[in-house]
Amino acid sequence: MSFINELLGRKDPNLVMQPLYDAVIAEGRDPSWYEQGAVPDSLDGRFDMIAAILCAVLIRLDQSDKARQEIAWLTELFVTDMEGQLRQIGIGDLIVGKRVGEMMSALGGRLGAYREGLTGNADIAEALTRNLYRGEAPAPEALDFTAKNYTAFYNHISETAIDQVIAGNIAKARL
Repeated sequence: MSFINELLGRKDPNLVMQPLYDAVIAEGRDPSWYEQGAVPDSLDGRFDMIAAILCAVLIRLDQSDKARQEIAWLTELFVTDMEGQLRQIGIGDLIVGKRVGEMMSALGGRLGAYREGLTGNADIAEALTRNLYRGEAPAPEALDFTAKNYTAFYNHISETAIDQVIAGNIAKARL
């Protein structure tokens, strides 16, 4: 961060949001989602799970007028990370922008679907089947595990003070 930004009291978004972003990634990589929840343990499956967790966090942040800037910063960290991940797996410069655009479009659609499911306006299991499992429902007990734990995660962060969420304190024990 520059000296001028420091004097003006501007925050470095990477420093502010990195702990929360790291917590989102850690939650999205929790083995129970893949083992008990039968989320495919693949590049696409991991993206889908991290996107689901990110959506829950973004929905929570959106409940607070104080967190508008943090939503933008967290989304920027996600874009930067996804761009880096694409480059790391060998996607060329000409394609990266298009793929990141596709990912952001997918995130936007999922955000709406998960918001509807988590707020009780739609069936969360349907939203998870369509977005997390890409239309192919797993065994009923796996879908039940994921739906219950995803909803419990969201309820947990909804009850957590917004400053604690922003600080990355979002971990919740599984049901």
